[in-house]
Amino acid sequence: MTQAEINLCSLLLQEHFGEIVEKIGVHLIRTGSQPLRAIAHDTGTSLDQVKKALCVLIQHNLVVYQVHKRGMVEYEAQCGRVLWMLRYPRYIYTAKTLYGDTGELIVEELLLNGKMTMSAVVKKVADRLTETMEDGKTMDYSEVAHTFVRLADTHFVQRCPAAPAPENSDPGPPPPAPTLIVNEKDMYLVPKLSLIGKGKRRRSSDEDAAGEPKAKRLKHTIDTKEAHLARFHQHFCAQAVISAVASRMDQTSGEIVRTALRLSETTTAAGAPLTQPLASSEIFRSLPVGYNISKQVLDQYLTLLADDPLEFVGKSGDSGGGMYVINLHKALSCLATATLESVVQERFGSRCARIFRLVLQKKHLEQKQVEDFAMIPAKEAKDMLYKMLSENFISLQEIPKTPDHAPSRTFYLYTVNVLSAARVLLHRCYKVTSSGASRPTQSIANLIERRQFETKENKRLLEKSQRVDAILASMQATGAEEAQLREIEEMISAPERQQLETLKRNVNKLDASEIQVDETIFLLESYIESTMKRS
Repeated sequence: MTQAEINLCSLLLQEHFGEIVEKIGVHLIRTGSQPLRAIAHDTGTSLDQVKKALCVLIQHNLVVYQVHKRGMVEYEAQCGRVLWMLRYPRYIYTAKTLYGDTGELIVEELLLNGKMTMSAVVKKVADRLTETMEDGKTMDYSEVAHTFVRLADTHFVQRCPAAPAPENSDPGPPPPAPTLIVNEKDMYLVPKLSLIGKGKRRRSSDEDAAGEPKAKRLKHTIDTKEAHLARFHQHFCAQAVISAVASRMDQTSGEIVRTALRLSETTTAAGAPLTQPLASSEIFRSLPVGYNISKQVLDQYLTLLADDPLEFVGKSGDSGGGMYVINLHKALSCLATATLESVVQERFGSRCARIFRLVLQKKHLEQKQVEDFAMIPAKEAKDMLYKMLSENFISLQEIPKTPDHAPSRTFYLYTVNVLSAARVLLHRCYKVTSSGASRPTQSIANLIERRQFETKENKRLLEKSQRVDAILASMQATGAEEAQLREIEEMISAPERQQLETLKRNVNKLDASEIQVDETIFLLESYIESTMKRS
């Protein structure tokens, strides 16, 4: 892991869990696997604080442990899982889009708590939904449980896998005790709940903070659930492919690809280069009702998609009217290449982008060939090639005619290594880089630091605004008069309101920028991971 990624992990851990957890987590990221007492000694933290920090990290799947012989346990940080915390808002928004407000709250609770029992999630979400309802309405537990089962059926929620239990001689934190998973299908099974009734506005005194009766708390801990983040990534990848197909052809083509991906979403493993083959007749039966196209038109669309040079869709057989697969690896490769082209154009201009696309298309070109094909003067073409070469967007390959590698008897060919360029761009998404007079690249770590700085600078004003809002809410609940409410609102002056609006606008822009940069990071990471699996 690079230093830029470690710094980003540090920012995320501190923002979500505080300084102590951040110190332990970053130490494990830097050093690798370590036992409990070594962590406490190296970080200068008390054993009790290290235990609590490890409990938090294990609960949120950010640290795993391994039991060795003689009962020694070593803890290891999951760097990738820490970076996935950037996508928590995107996971929650996806659940809201697919399963409504109930699905949104279920995923939010699982992400906030790491691992929870189904009964605890259902009760918590039902209570939260009940608090937002008007006219004294309540939310049935059965409705929330039904949405939870739908999330499990589509693999967005899974059962926590079994983990080894350390022996009593180890002084480390006790790990969770999940149910033993026999096969993959068991990961998505949900227990039958005996919850009867509706959400409560208040918790009774015999229930704990998670909303469970104390007598049943121990019983439920053996069957904990968690959000299946890899399944969300599979959905993000599918959405990117659908958008690319719809942009290249039309909306109907995008809907056909969406249907094929939906049919194979639970049968295709995360990270697989190809989806499971589907017959055209099966795709035809599963098309949305609004798309009134005949079987013949569908076959024409599938033929066009299979013959497209980008090869997003491939044909794997002729049975059942034709068997088709979605080539996810090829789609990711094309999307990553398009991202690189866009970055080159924004960073170096349209002429450099023309040269970049030309080298991509021709694979290997000499400098004179670049000048001729791109129709750019020799001096300008040379400057542009060297500029992109210095930024590692293109590379130079030497082919000597003789064993002595004499420059006069060597071919120098420019080429684009998409995998290497994608790694360079991914690193720049994490780290600020600048070259000469060019503008520094905004990294996601910079955006987080800037957002934290803006919030810290206006901390007093934000606290004052929160106090005023709380007073207003309490007075409105008691039926206060309009004059009293206006008097409370005037506690915040006009300049302060303007400052609050500016702060809100700036923070929203920074949040939107974080999401956009993370989309680029996800696309590049998916392409690099897919390429490495195939090699």
